Amino acid sequence: ARMKSASSTVASANENVKDVRGVKVLAHRVDNLERVQMRTLMDQLRDKLGSGVVVLGSASDGRVALIVGVTKDLTSRVQAGKVIGPVAQKVGGSGGGRPDMAEAGGKNPEAVDAALAGVYDIVDALLK
Repeated sequence: ARMKSASSTVASANENVKDVRGVKVLAHRVDNLERVQMRTLMDQLRDKLGSGVVVLGSASDGRVALIVGVTKDLTSRVQAGKVIGPVAQKVGGSGGGRPDMAEAGGKNPEAVDAALAGVYDIVDALLK
């Protein structure tokens, strides 16, 4: 049942795609998914975008999980680690990773929505 909800998430997530300086950026909340499922979903969304930045945030049991994916064609301009740092700070955490994928944890679930909403500005600043 969980993976079925993941495919419907792919459909609904597309509504959150915004164009930031010509780059497709998606920030989406997916609660109660395990990290492995978040990675799978992030890959699916990244593939669907073709070129873009995907940020997923999940809150469950007082913990926050974040994952950022950047398609390979964009890693020279936007690095996943540079996106996830400021997002993770907002949820009381830290993170890092490779240019195309980064993960973080945090301990402030109330801040997930605000953190995800800030993603578009973070990417905008990196693209300047």
